[in-house]
Amino acid sequence: MDLTINGKKITIDAEPDMPLLWAIRDIVGLKGTKFGCGIAACGACTVLMNGEPIRSCSTPLSDVEGDITTIEGIAAGDTLHAVQQAWLDHQVPQCGYCQSGQIVSAVSLLNANPAPTNDDIDEHMAGNMCRCGTYVRIRAAIHDAAKQLAKG
Repeated sequence: MDLTINGKKITIDAEPDMPLLWAIRDIVGLKGTKFGCGIAACGACTVLMNGEPIRSCSTPLSDVEGDITTIEGIAAGDTLHAVQQAWLDHQVPQCGYCQSGQIVSAVSLLNANPAPTNDDIDEHMAGNMCRCGTYVRIRAAIHDAAKQLAKG
């Protein structure tokens, strides 16, 4: 099976019903995308497929079409994405486990809506759970990243 992950064409040998998460982590070796609940409820496994957030724990390889972007593919080389920098600036992570899914979801939000309101953020990010409860910092970081991206 041929996949494009973070802009690289990759051929993997796996069953079509294997969840994308396990192909990313165990076959490709990208460990940033996390296993959380296994039922697509927590968002820790979020990746982008053609720019749209999907839950990789419940997406079988047979349903994968197009480009997959993981947390490792968000930055441009050594330069952090504005969302990643805002996460650091606002000290969003506590335990950090959910952060790759949170960041990927925030990037997809800002790609679709460059100036989100609090309600837009809350609605889009609702499927990403943070056990540490850093939602106020997450919202502030998204607003800050939006401002940075608007500056160019």
